[in-house]
Amino acid sequence: MLALLLRTDQPTAELYLYQDENLIAKHTWVAERRLAESIHREIEQFLKASSKQLIQLEGIAIYSGPGSFTSLRIGHSVANALAAGLNLPIVQSNSETWQKDAVVMLKAGQNEHVVLPHYGAPVHITTPRK
Repeated sequence: MLALLLRTDQPTAELYLYQDENLIAKHTWVAERRLAESIHREIEQFLKASSKQLIQLEGIAIYSGPGSFTSLRIGHSVANALAAGLNLPIVQSNSETWQKDAVVMLKAGQNEHVVLPHYGAPVHITTPRK
């Protein structure tokens, strides 16, 4: 099973490519406040550098948090869109061994269909001033 794993909870975003339980490629970049602008390009270049294409993917996994509200939201939106658009299973994990756990879940046939971020605390929304 060829799986793409994403981690977007920090200023440095991470992509992983697993073939079964074996890590075959890893890519990190400083995304900071440009994650929404860069994530699609980075995924495309990462797969190309790994001699893979989106159509070859068999699963998507993401680190679910806690972390930055906006970064998690962007990462989860991209992961959900890829999984839905390519009709792939999607899973999430937030354990210390999240990559291993996610790959095992995908190999076991698990599919959460839609993943939602875990922010680690209630979302803080400020009250409008007017």
